[in-house]
Amino acid sequence: MTQPNSENSDISLTKTFWPLYLLNGFQHISFGGIIILIVPLSILMWPSDPYHAIEMGILITILFWSDSLAGLIFGRLIDKYSRKIIIIIISIFRGGSMIMLGFAIVGRGLETWGYFIFFAFIFGVFAGGSWPAVVSISHDTVPRHQRSRFFGYYQIIRTIATLLGFLIASYLVQNGFWREFFWGIGSCILIMGFIFALHNKEPKRGSQREELMEILQDDSIEYDFQIDRSMMRKTMFSKTNKVALIEGIFTMILMGSLIILILPYIQSPPHNISPFSTSVFLVIFGLTGGLLGIILLARLCDKMAKEKPIRRLPMIVLSIVGGLVMFALIFFLPLPHLTVEQGMDILSLMTMPIIWVMGAFYFSSRAIFSLYIINQAPVLQEINLPEAQGQIVSWNQFLESMGRGIGPLIAGILLVTTGTNYQLVIMIIVLCIIPGIVLWMFALKWFHDDSQNIKEILEQRAEILKTRQNNST
Repeated sequence: MTQPNSENSDISLTKTFWPLYLLNGFQHISFGGIIILIVPLSILMWPSDPYHAIEMGILITILFWSDSLAGLIFGRLIDKYSRKIIIIIISIFRGGSMIMLGFAIVGRGLETWGYFIFFAFIFGVFAGGSWPAVVSISHDTVPRHQRSRFFGYYQIIRTIATLLGFLIASYLVQNGFWREFFWGIGSCILIMGFIFALHNKEPKRGSQREELMEILQDDSIEYDFQIDRSMMRKTMFSKTNKVALIEGIFTMILMGSLIILILPYIQSPPHNISPFSTSVFLVIFGLTGGLLGIILLARLCDKMAKEKPIRRLPMIVLSIVGGLVMFALIFFLPLPHLTVEQGMDILSLMTMPIIWVMGAFYFSSRAIFSLYIINQAPVLQEINLPEAQGQIVSWNQFLESMGRGIGPLIAGILLVTTGTNYQLVIMIIVLCIIPGIVLWMFALKWFHDDSQNIKEILEQRAEILKTRQNNST
């Protein structure tokens, strides 16, 4: 990877990271494929039985939870060893596990299920290191004023790839080519991992920090500091870090509960919008809203935060408040009462003005929520040392996964206790954003001190490195 000479230098994100972007895309095509194939896979395992909900639910749970738990281990490894090598290892095991799924023997019930569980577990475990590794390597490659764009592009590819996974996997399986899907996508992951190994170099840790940039231009000098318990308490347990970690749980609980609320609300009587019509609605308004939000807002966020990174914090608050409020308004629209047949007629639905109003709210919600995605990671990068980037992201990833899993449960409990009063439930959930808002308001007071603390530590380390340089000469 090319190292810029100054913090104000731009790099070509596409030229530098295209293998990583495509590797990310193929991995999410495979993930989306597994999710969409839950019912067909159950039929492959138990051809003469109805859908095995419990067994397939366990499969998906293992896929998600192995990811978050393994991330805690990977976070530490990423901060000690080469991020490039770890990403290559991840691609080997994730690609290999997909290829092996293509060799499953069908129709043997629990034996076939156990085979899928084993390789899905491997796929999930090594997924746990992907995001922390990407955040860590981008911290030392991407200039600070381009980071929203980097994470925005990464999220765009992940979103599109997951949707492609739905379409490609369902089409191939429908035509009897399920083995070819797993063999093909596994091979693509391995190939892109190989190309990444050839194209990208391991960047020096800290090489994008202004305090270290000059001294690290010397090829003989390496940033080899490792975090200990004392430094961990001083930096990783800073007040702003605690806010990000705690608030992440609340935000993911909210986001995890929203989709569980909207689906039964619009698909159940009296609205009866069919699942296929719902999918079309989500793609037209949700996917486009999220993608356009990232494309249009990422550059703006980078520009606003270039001189004052603290400006990212109000953007995060705006994303939570604005995104949730726009989503909540959907539940107060006078949606049409439809028969089951009318709910299946997507063309007729799209002629109704109220559907376009609902779409506008959902589009706006997804666009505003994109501010969270493109600002949270740069905030964490700003207030943590180069040798702690992987670990702090893995902590955050684990807690967010916990929140994402708790969200649907809370939504279900609230629906039962309120007698499926969706309007009351969404109002309760809206009130749940208050703790996150309060925490980020406090973080506005703490961010400068926590950021300055990192700056001072790195300035001290720059002097240590200069002393080493002088002694070596």
